Amino acid sequence: MSFDQSPRVLLIETDAAFAQHIKLDLEEAGYQTAIASDANHGLRQVQELQPALVVVDRMLAGESGLWFCNQLRRTGLRIPVLMLMARDTLEDRIACLESGADDYFLKPYRSEDFLKVIRLYLQPSVSTTEQLRFGDLALDLSTRRLLRNERGIDLTMKEFELLKYFMEHPREVLTREQILENVWGYDFMGESNVIEVYIRYLRLKIEDEGEKRLIQTVRGVGYVLRET
Repeated sequence: MSFDQSPRVLLIETDAAFAQHIKLDLEEAGYQTAIASDANHGLRQVQELQPALVVVDRMLAGESGLWFCNQLRRTGLRIPVLMLMARDTLEDRIACLESGADDYFLKPYRSEDFLKVIRLYLQPSVSTTEQLRFGDLALDLSTRRLLRNERGIDLTMKEFELLKYFMEHPREVLTREQILENVWGYDFMGESNVIEVYIRYLRLKIEDEGEKRLIQTVRGVGYVLRET
């Protein structure tokens, strides 16, 4: 694949020096990279460039990265969004996911770890008509669309990958280590409780109409997908 045909990444970052550093890393890894300096400019660039992935800093001059994600998702676009965050509290993670971002990466910035995340999100998708089913859940593997009792549920890419892993291993207790290895593909920031954050938010979506809980916590071990 030539550089002109490589995936394009849009970076939204107010700090010009930091933006150039990330841009150099991305281009050395083979990705076309465009930079927007604020959230509104970023929204215009998304429409114009149609990037394969967006990296946005939570802290921007003017509107925040959270605002950008909310506005982007209101347009119906489902392209992956990775948010750069300086803090790693539960509230910060939940705010990131609620805004519509697919994932987050903590600063200070580490090039090798960051590029691992980018590669995971830009892997070529495999076209399929297959569905996974469990109870009243139906997960379309091509569209990443979830139905529960015929109610459509939008999932971010990482929520989809997490639920897909559970539905491929129904009633099997999965440890945190198994989930990290098979869903994230690497050790996500060591001590970060990223799994708990994503399961919490996935549960909120799946149980939005008061349906019974399907993703059960097995205290001290991990999680299991089961009816009771």
